Amino acid sequence: MTSLAHVTLETRIEALFALPAGSEPPSDVGETIRTLLDELERGTLRSAVHGDDGTWRAVPWVKRGILAGFRFGQLADLSPAGGAFSFVDKDTIPPQRFGVAQNVRIVPGGSTVRRGAHLAAGVVCMPPMFVNVGAFVGAGTMIDSHALVGSCAQIGARCHISAAAQVGGVLEPVNASPVVIEDDVMMGGNTGVYEGTVVRSRAVIAAGVVLTRGTPVYDLVRETVYRATADAPLEIPSGAVVVPGARAVRSGWAAEQGLALQTPVIVKYRDEKTDLATALEGWLR
Repeated sequence: MTSLAHVTLETRIEALFALPAGSEPPSDVGETIRTLLDELERGTLRSAVHGDDGTWRAVPWVKRGILAGFRFGQLADLSPAGGAFSFVDKDTIPPQRFGVAQNVRIVPGGSTVRRGAHLAAGVVCMPPMFVNVGAFVGAGTMIDSHALVGSCAQIGARCHISAAAQVGGVLEPVNASPVVIEDDVMMGGNTGVYEGTVVRSRAVIAAGVVLTRGTPVYDLVRETVYRATADAPLEIPSGAVVVPGARAVRSGWAAEQGLALQTPVIVKYRDEKTDLATALEGWLR
């Protein structure tokens, strides 16, 4: 779709989103939502973009279109014919179906990718896992069992989202920063990245690490602390190896009890030894 066509789609979505509550939707509402989801699935349109200055920014009108899809959709029985499971959801955003030509592996066992999510060629999805509407998953990435990719999350190429990892979704407010996992990132088991956090390329997030907007991350190599600000999200530097850590509480009753707070710590930056330790997944593709 050309940029001009995207402008037309944006105009239609903004008009749809502006309708007062209880308004009768226009007759082309279904076509508008389907066009938006088609473009998102092709990757020709994204819910967040990477600017020339390196900053990731949400695309508010795309998010408004997704929200309009929920608003004007009707509950429908989406259960597969003859299946053992029942599914009821908005008819505007059903599960996505894949064909062999897309070169995406959806291994049998209960996984779901919602419409409006882009999975590039070579993506591998191990069961069960879930990818929500508006998300983007780059070529060659593996999404392992029990992993969740939230609405509008952006995941780069050749990443490994390990078992039980969670990449948070940010659908509202529409101008909120997306959760971003850039190229070649390794997310260990039971990790979580939320609230607009950006993990830069080639970083390693070790098992059990949780990153949120309020999480300070201590860099032992560069002797600095990374935090989110009012104007910028928490960012993990490229190549950083982040492990679970702790910092002591040094005052008050908590100090008397010898308590410590869980804190992610950067202990090194990725090198040949780290790459060797994470190379096994390549044999699974």
